[in-house]
Amino acid sequence: MKQYGAEFFGTFWLVLGGCGSAVLAAAFPGVGIGLHGVSLAFGLTVLTMAYAIGHISGCHLNPAVSIGLWAGGRFPANKLLPYIVAQVLGGIVAGGVLYLIASGKAGFDVSAGFASNGYADHSPGGYSLLAGLVTEVVMTAMFLIIILGATDARAPQGFAPIAIGLGLTLIHLISIPVTNTSVNPARSTGVALYVGGWALQQLWLFWIAPIVGAVLGAVAYKAIASEDK
Repeated sequence: MKQYGAEFFGTFWLVLGGCGSAVLAAAFPGVGIGLHGVSLAFGLTVLTMAYAIGHISGCHLNPAVSIGLWAGGRFPANKLLPYIVAQVLGGIVAGGVLYLIASGKAGFDVSAGFASNGYADHSPGGYSLLAGLVTEVVMTAMFLIIILGATDARAPQGFAPIAIGLGLTLIHLISIPVTNTSVNPARSTGVALYVGGWALQQLWLFWIAPIVGAVLGAVAYKAIASEDK
């Protein structure tokens, strides 16, 4: 239960910190942090939680990461479902807290996006469904390669959170214009539930693509990292 609680609070922080920076601070008049700041915020949530709870739960904070670690032989199948439930619940609660904060400003309109992920008309840059699918699959695959490599017993010890946090920052710098960057079904679900409508209709992509990408990344890492006996 301590592991599941750690995943809940870790994912809560990821969604509140990452999506909160997008909703509250990205376009703040005069000092808005923009795409670069939001990208860094997501990376910082993972970096800080990796040091805070990595020794408790492994700091997955993401159903796709849990599934990818399982596919890579690093995580037991019997913990997958409770980890995913804890992560999704953490994301939803964070979305609720963010909604309470954001709605305290006059003129707030949740249908404007609320940091939700989308494609076609709801892509920040107007990118197609195919572009969004490819982006989410490839970015999540690379994220898993970074995670598996940085946490490999042969890698320098103690630096994994930095590599993983900066990796997620880079992923956001690349893909925010395409899908608003998911690579994490819990993050997508946590805000889409409050937007409803189009955000829920397009949510399927941000479950399927990250999971497919995570498995592909795990398989790729196993292929390149296996040692000859």
